[in-house]
Amino acid sequence: MSTRRRIGGALAATGLALLAVTTPVASAQTGDPARGLYSVEGASTPDKRTEVARTGVDVAGSRGGALTIVATPGQAAALRANGFGLKSLGDFDSMLKQRSGRAGTAAVAGDFPPGDEAYHTYAETTAELQKAAKDHSDIATLSSVGKSYEGRELNLLKISDNAGTDENEPEVLFTCNQHAREHLTTEMCLRIVQRFTSGYASDPAIKKMVDEHEIYVIPNVNPDGSEYDITGGEYQGWRKTRKPVPGSSAVGTDPNRNWDYKWNCCGGSSNSPSAEDYHGPSAFSESETKAVAAFIDSRVVGGAQQIKTHIDFHTFSELVLWPYGYTKAETDTGLNEEEAKRFADVGKQMAGTNGYTPEQSSDLYVTDGDINDWAWGKHKILSYTFEMYPKDGGIDGFYPPASVIPEQTARNDKAVDILINEAKA
Repeated sequence: MSTRRRIGGALAATGLALLAVTTPVASAQTGDPARGLYSVEGASTPDKRTEVARTGVDVAGSRGGALTIVATPGQAAALRANGFGLKSLGDFDSMLKQRSGRAGTAAVAGDFPPGDEAYHTYAETTAELQKAAKDHSDIATLSSVGKSYEGRELNLLKISDNAGTDENEPEVLFTCNQHAREHLTTEMCLRIVQRFTSGYASDPAIKKMVDEHEIYVIPNVNPDGSEYDITGGEYQGWRKTRKPVPGSSAVGTDPNRNWDYKWNCCGGSSNSPSAEDYHGPSAFSESETKAVAAFIDSRVVGGAQQIKTHIDFHTFSELVLWPYGYTKAETDTGLNEEEAKRFADVGKQMAGTNGYTPEQSSDLYVTDGDINDWAWGKHKILSYTFEMYPKDGGIDGFYPPASVIPEQTARNDKAVDILINEAKA
């Protein structure tokens, strides 16, 4: 661990108070800030929450059915016109600067803001993966599923007792950081890597899981976006990819609305390139989703998909979610009652270990073109989304202090074990 990272961790360990509400910089037309953070009143049902999401707002989090959103003046006005009450929590961009600049800019170019240096940049994440593969070459191999739009490798670490051999063992996949600003998820994937490599020689339970499975970890699905999010040592609040949208001045697509199962089918994503949940001009328009999907497709061996279980980590709201997201029905094409029950049973079992709330994805609000629906709909992979810490919050929901990394990643150890062992079921 570098001296800089130790200092950063020590600073982060002091913790951060939740930011006070800031005074918005108002729009001349509406009185709303350019990007306001709001709590939405009157969105207590899945239908109402879906109605909110369909306006193209940035749904930041949910607790007990209440939504926290980031909205432009036009979006805020549309919600009010449709009968939703908005409680202002502050000017989102001002809060970002306040969250980033409490001690000036980052000490090292391209790093996280001061106090958050314990989070891993893309380069640092890659170095950790290289070290794991070198130090544990008997059980870990590092490769790539492809490149991002800006040319970064989409790193893939495989962990198994014969990692260099494609054995006839059930496979498990963990993906992190589809959404750029959700940096805690990269730390979650690194926790899995560290635990299953370093613990192999000393922990019999870990050894058994590694010996009997092939475990794949992709810590940065959206590395271009995550690097952009810390531009200049300040948080940008960025969610999407960085590929310009053809025919538009907008940049970026929501990668978790870009998968081609039920893509743009059901009002669960936006047609507007400026929206945070824009689904892209076509399914798999993004280099990143296309590459990860091609890897998963490649694990069909002898006509059978080898990847049996999967978690895609996100933040925040402390939820365990399962398919389908595109429909409120518990069963639909390719998902019968027995399969839906298995999803719920395993989801509730995992949630019982980490204190998250388990529910079908569409119980929150309808989404389409997401990775879980695709993984199940195309490959019958038991695929979940974990929305990690915190349960709710404002700007700190996206950017919790680095001091929470050890506790909040270890919090999912037992759930990860359940998911791995379920691959043999």
